[in-house]
Amino acid sequence: MIIDRVEVETINSFSQSELLKEVYGLISILPILTLLLGITIEVLIIVWLEREISASIEQRIGPQYAAPPGMLQAIADGTKLLFKEDILPLRGDISLFSIGPSIAVISVLLSFLVIHLGYHFVLADLSIGVFYGLPFQE
Repeated sequence: MIIDRVEVETINSFSQSELLKEVYGLISILPILTLLLGITIEVLIIVWLEREISASIEQRIGPQYAAPPGMLQAIADGTKLLFKEDILPLRGDISLFSIGPSIAVISVLLSFLVIHLGYHFVLADLSIGVFYGLPFQE
C-alpha cells in the first residue's frame, strides 16, 4: 500500500496535536496509578491476614464484625482513630503538640515533589532538587 502526501500530512498533523499529547500524558499516569492501587490492596490483604493468623494462633475469634470476613476492619479502625479523644500535656505547648503529626506527614509528602516519575513528568521541576529533597529525607 502506497501512502500519498496528503495522508502523510494528515498523520503528522494528528500526531502533533495538543489533545493527543494530553491523552498520552494521562496514559502515562495509568501504570503509576495501577501500581499504587495494587500496593494499597496488598497492604490491606496483608493486614487482614495478620489479624486472622494471630487470632487463630491465640485461639480467639478474629476481626469479623465489620463485614462478613472482616474485610472492613481497617476502615473501622481508621474511623475509630479519627474520632478518639486527644490527650494533651498539662505543661506542654498544646498547639505544637497538636501540629506535630501534621508536620511529620507534610514533610514526607514534600519530599515527593522532586522525584521524577517519567520523562517531563515531575510535580515540581526545581533546579535545586537534590538540595531540596535531602532535608526532608533526614
